[in-house]
Amino acid sequence: MRVIVLGAGVVGVTAAHYLHRAGHEVVVVDRQPGAALETSFANAGEVSPGYASPWAAPGIPAKAIRWLLMRHAPLILRPSFDMAMLRWLAAMLRNCTEARYALNKSRMVGLAEFSRDELIALRGELGIEYDQRSLGTLQLFRTAKQVDASAKDVDVLRSYGVPFELLDRAGCIDAEPGLALSNGSFEGGLRLPNDETGDCHLFTNRLVDRLMSSGVEFRFCTRILGLDASGREITRVRTDGGDVRGDAYLLALGSYSPILVRPLGIQLPVYPVKGYSITVPIADPAQAPVSTLLDETYKIAITRLGARIRVGGMAEISGYNRSLPKQREATLLHCVNDLFPKATSAGETGFWSGLRPMTPDGPPILGATRVSNLFLNTGHGTLGWTMACGSAAVTAAIISGDRPPIDIKGLGLERYRQ
Repeated sequence: MRVIVLGAGVVGVTAAHYLHRAGHEVVVVDRQPGAALETSFANAGEVSPGYASPWAAPGIPAKAIRWLLMRHAPLILRPSFDMAMLRWLAAMLRNCTEARYALNKSRMVGLAEFSRDELIALRGELGIEYDQRSLGTLQLFRTAKQVDASAKDVDVLRSYGVPFELLDRAGCIDAEPGLALSNGSFEGGLRLPNDETGDCHLFTNRLVDRLMSSGVEFRFCTRILGLDASGREITRVRTDGGDVRGDAYLLALGSYSPILVRPLGIQLPVYPVKGYSITVPIADPAQAPVSTLLDETYKIAITRLGARIRVGGMAEISGYNRSLPKQREATLLHCVNDLFPKATSAGETGFWSGLRPMTPDGPPILGATRVSNLFLNTGHGTLGWTMACGSAAVTAAIISGDRPPIDIKGLGLERYRQ
């Protein structure tokens, strides 16, 4: 088959790889001049299956009020009369129950664990280097209450056989020696030794190079104008560079996916949740993070990527706004300087923002639609890098008519109709 992949972020490019490997002719279309230039460009760099959790969780509504009032707020809400935003927020609140959180997390961890294994296999197969490290992730708890609250996540990790370590303050410093000079107090942490880190943008572009050399076509600088359908079948993609036609079409446009399929009568509950990052050079390698640290209080990840540190996080619900307020940069700088005060030096921060495609319940949306030749690979939220290879393997199997490699119950669009 000739498969048209819409979107050249990490999700779309890995899907192109698996589709090409399955024997399909693949064309990737993206408005940007290259791959991974939007949400995949400067994310936190973590591949963390064990931390794959829904944002919709018990207690979140009460926590959200406190977060909004913090000086360095992990959550920023700019309400408007955007009905898509209001519907998404209402659906998210409905998922903030014990039962739904446990179900959604189990679906996410299963896909994420599979995806991490697929990434390792792909890396070994192609020999791609992308500043990767396999030294685990440490979730840092600044308060005893956070330590106690981690028990629910530990239960899920244990049920999936995911290795973990519960650490006291001294154990956290053993795992991340740079914390010994921290200005902030912390009580302990949860470490997942099997988690990885890596530069998502670098990985995606090196994979693009391999795919181009093996015959996959990439049409960059091509703006997608719409999808035309006849009956229950897509007939063409309209672009500013002419029509693109195929036998099957895979939607991997992240936060922009709902806009493209709305005229077809398909309602995708995906909404952009803005995140921020800075990228700074390492001043003292001995005082820098060894791998990734997740600051539970500020919801910020600090990741070592080669000779750089990537600091990313926060959640801003403000539609498709891509502005860069200085106070968000200040929050990221505060977090890294508080925990690793000797790791970086003053200077250019590489301040960036990206729109994460979030579903209200947490898991992405993979697989078929009511349009026979239109398929979905979107809604990964903060976990596009973590889930990319696994999602690609699943959607490639579905498009090929093969049995998916894992149980995909609860990962399709049909779950919102149940």
